[in-house]
Amino acid sequence: MISNRCKNIEPSEIRKIFNMATKDSINLGIGEPDFDTPQHIVEGAKKALDEGKTHYTPNNGIPELREAISHKLKIDNNLDVDANNIITTCGASEALMLSLMTLVNKGDEVLISNPGFVSYNSLTQLCEGNIISMKLDEKFNIDIEEVKNSITNKTKCIMLNSPANPTGKVMDKSEIKAICDIAEDNNIIIISDEIYEKIIYDKKHYSPMGFTDNCILINGFSKSHAMTGWRIGYIGINENLNKKYDLIENMTKIHQYGFACATSFAQYGALEALTGSQNCVNEMLNEFRRRRDLMVNGLKNTFKLTVPDGAFYVFPNVEEYGNGMEISQKLIENNILCVPGIAFGSGGENYVRFSYATKYEDIEKALEIINNLFE
Repeated sequence: MISNRCKNIEPSEIRKIFNMATKDSINLGIGEPDFDTPQHIVEGAKKALDEGKTHYTPNNGIPELREAISHKLKIDNNLDVDANNIITTCGASEALMLSLMTLVNKGDEVLISNPGFVSYNSLTQLCEGNIISMKLDEKFNIDIEEVKNSITNKTKCIMLNSPANPTGKVMDKSEIKAICDIAEDNNIIIISDEIYEKIIYDKKHYSPMGFTDNCILINGFSKSHAMTGWRIGYIGINENLNKKYDLIENMTKIHQYGFACATSFAQYGALEALTGSQNCVNEMLNEFRRRRDLMVNGLKNTFKLTVPDGAFYVFPNVEEYGNGMEISQKLIENNILCVPGIAFGSGGENYVRFSYATKYEDIEKALEIINNLFE
């Protein structure tokens, strides 16, 4: 009775870890800021509720929010994206789904980093597309020549994620530009997941849309403004690409039947997130940096690791002690929740993902347990 497309999808390993949490667990598994949503954003949503803004909105979102997103893309990223070419979605997750469902036919190929975020593979499978792995080196760089050699007449999309989950890698300008050149030369569309854009420590964020029209930009508010439960994200497409394929119109077909619109009062909270004070973003970034340094210094003498440039994950190589699944199980037995790297693809088999989006004191406790276990 159950469709094959559903049978072929495995439940997310991350959600399995999330569901294993107990009151005694130190949760280094879930990719969610532990901060409460800043108060001025909450007040923006409350005001909308008090004003009766609880009805359907336009499918693509309230005009004020789309204008604010357009302004943000111009000021922060130097990108010209008209408000009419923006769709407000139910989180970046829906934005990913809309992008792949709109573009990918059965048998089309999608290039995805391996290891890479779990949703990319599963959503491609739901679209009956074929996953082509972009394997990463020890520093989590993409091999550009291998990407070139992977292109066929069935290649439809390249999935990019910078800063990256699970590795914390921020792609260099030259690396992004090289992949954009490949997309241009082969008429391939880059789907750029930029949800961690605001969480970068020592490098600079570059959007592929700055180098090619062939780009769908995905972002949201979950990570930057601690709004995971609000489920507000967005898609941005430049005018040239939209004229070529009428992407907004076609994405909206799926969006309107599956979701109708993002939650009305949550959109007003997101509007306040963009137009109000950004001090909260900087404060959270500084705390993430402090936790990043604690985590790196606490693990570097036990596991081999690359210092993450962004996001809030450390992805050490643990093969000296076993594969990632074995080490994760051992840690979970000792009340430390983490995610085995194999959840992110075969390239993560010997890795474990630790999230430091949790209290500094809990990270200290976890590091003590980890180092005692693997001395």
